[in-house]
Amino acid sequence: MDPWLKFFIALAAVAIIGQMLILLGMFLQVKSMNERMTRIATDLHARIDPILSRLHMVVEEVGPQISSAAENAAEITRLARAQTEKIDRVFTEAIDRLRLQVLRADQILTGAIEEIESAGTEFKASVLRPVRQATAFVKGIKAGLDFLRGQRQSPERAREQQDEELFI
Repeated sequence: MDPWLKFFIALAAVAIIGQMLILLGMFLQVKSMNERMTRIATDLHARIDPILSRLHMVVEEVGPQISSAAENAAEITRLARAQTEKIDRVFTEAIDRLRLQVLRADQILTGAIEEIESAGTEFKASVLRPVRQATAFVKGIKAGLDFLRGQRQSPERAREQQDEELFI
């Protein structure tokens, strides 16, 4: 055999042994890491299990109370909505009634004012017109008498009397 062949065979054997040692080291590292990960997982599991069991117990205890509270809140909301609707109806009816009463009062006051105006017009027509006519008649007679008296009196006296009448 050729010496080079022996050399390459030996070299290949050394390389294979080196790879085997590297793979053995990697295997041991992975095994060590696996053991540590198993210990960490076991430790974590040991710590989390009591917490999870307590949490499960709390959820079982509080679950019905939460459900009951949610049902109560829904019932309170329903009752509040119903009461609000009733109050709204009552206020709406009261406002409608008040509006009708205000309209009726307005109609009554408008009718009363119209009647008062009508009565005032009739009063003027029936009472004041004859009084004015009588007053005008009396003034006419007075003017006629003054005229007749004025012819008998002096013009100065007539002016004085007229001034007195204007003064009053």
